[in-house]
Amino acid sequence: MKTAALVSCHPAPRSLRVKAIGALIVGLHLSMPALAASQDDLFNAAKLGDAKEIAQEVARGADPNLADAAGNTLLITAAREEQPKVVAELIKQRGIKLDARNAAGDSALMLASLRGYTEVVELLLKAGAQFNHDGWNPLLYAAFEGRVSIVEMLLARGANPDALAPNRSTPLMFAARNGHEDVVVRLLKAGANVDLKNDQNETADSWAAKYRNTDIAELIQAERKARAGRAK
Repeated sequence: MKTAALVSCHPAPRSLRVKAIGALIVGLHLSMPALAASQDDLFNAAKLGDAKEIAQEVARGADPNLADAAGNTLLITAAREEQPKVVAELIKQRGIKLDARNAAGDSALMLASLRGYTEVVELLLKAGAQFNHDGWNPLLYAAFEGRVSIVEMLLARGANPDALAPNRSTPLMFAARNGHEDVVVRLLKAGANVDLKNDQNETADSWAAKYRNTDIAELIQAERKARAGRAK
């Protein structure tokens, strides 16, 4: 009995113990969910257009509205970097904040409009992103930079052609000042007011003339006369 007891209490050979520990580790590894990506990984994926990684991480529980220290969400980042596949993936996510603003007050749609990213703008508009709001907005940005196709898209959706920037400048004023004649033409067709004045007491045509965009100044003056004639 003593011998049997000693045998039964004797520890298993080392090789068997190593195998058992290894099996336990493998089992634990298989039972644990994959580690979530870091915040840096997610923002890198948004910047580089890795929509698959974004989708996988959100499925694992990552917040689709994750924001960096400057308030840039994943959606804002993807829009700013012209990554339509990531934008398309994010706007499908439940609870996505289409109109989130960063610390500078810019939304995804505003930055895409500013930079002329037509495909991104189209995706955001179809998803219902806001464009008519106080302060800087997508149309003001697009007109300032002369983004014709985006100006057309926004106007077709009902953007206010007389939207006011913080200094009370309108899209027409910015387009005239910066020499974007094709944008000026589209804004005039949309009924933009040619008589409004900003905080510098400039109208669109006076601002155009000041910056030597004489053709644009004359175009706006001709439109003013035509409208006055139609009003009689």
